[in-house]
Amino acid sequence: MNHSIGAGLLFWILTALFFPQAAQSQSELTDEQKKKIVYQMYADYKKEFPEVKDISPIEAMKLMRTGKVVFVDMRRVAEMEVSTLPNAITKDAFLKDPSRYKDWTVVGYCTISYRSGLFAKEMSEKGVMIYNLSGGLLAWVLEGGKVYDSNGETKRIHVYDQEWNYPPQGYESVMFSFWEKYLWSAL
Repeated sequence: MNHSIGAGLLFWILTALFFPQAAQSQSELTDEQKKKIVYQMYADYKKEFPEVKDISPIEAMKLMRTGKVVFVDMRRVAEMEVSTLPNAITKDAFLKDPSRYKDWTVVGYCTISYRSGLFAKEMSEKGVMIYNLSGGLLAWVLEGGKVYDSNGETKRIHVYDQEWNYPPQGYESVMFSFWEKYLWSAL
């Protein structure tokens, strides 16, 4: 067995064993406690891309009113189908013609803004400026921002896994199955 596949399988088995305990403790937290955890998680991830410029969810919401902001979602299509930020585009759509947005404020995001931080770093090395949404989609909804699916506003948010299961009260967390995550980690 491939060592990386074996390690991935072991990770998911151990996560599944501890899932009930983690779910119970996270559901007892207030939204303010969740917000602190999300921002601390983001601060820890930020160490991998310190040169990337951040934008807070509150600042990004204000920018939306100008009509000159584009949100670029780094997540898989299946994650985006659960919910996205208003009028978000995919990473692939952005990469087809980044110059199209040269007069816009470009804000990358994902669940916690780790993947988007790495992407913003990569793009800055190519001379393309992208802000990273501090705390990602989780911080956005914890700060009162709205998310949308194909039917309009929704209270569902894809959190990928229990480790990032910190949506606000009134939101439904969506996580993929063990096998879906395992297959993605093996790719």
